[in-house]
Amino acid sequence: MAVDKFFWKEKALDQLSKEEWEALCDGCGKCCMHKLQDEDSDDLLFTCISCEYLDTDACQCTVYSKRNNYVPDCLNLSVTDLPEVSVWLPETCSYRLLFEGKPLPQWHPLIAGSKIMMHENHISVR
Repeated sequence: MAVDKFFWKEKALDQLSKEEWEALCDGCGKCCMHKLQDEDSDDLLFTCISCEYLDTDACQCTVYSKRNNYVPDCLNLSVTDLPEVSVWLPETCSYRLLFEGKPLPQWHPLIAGSKIMMHENHISVR
């Protein structure tokens, strides 16, 4: 099923179809990077260590459809998770941006038409 060109502008996150929800992901791979949280300050640190199943050239999970079989605590992100987990997502994440009421940036593949601008701007883990 094809998605409408600007569906994220026309629908709330909880109104998106599964296809639209998946299409919203910019494919940067940053959510697959290990993170550390300071117990005292709650500050979050993104490390440069990725999940073993992340293909850093393609910025895609190599076992996406079965990822929870391999990594049981891998998050299956949904709109109901966003209030709790949005701070664990990168500041450039489309799910986080829209949840926070911000627009998608011009480099986002849905706007730019490909991932080239995202990679050129060093937004992805590539």
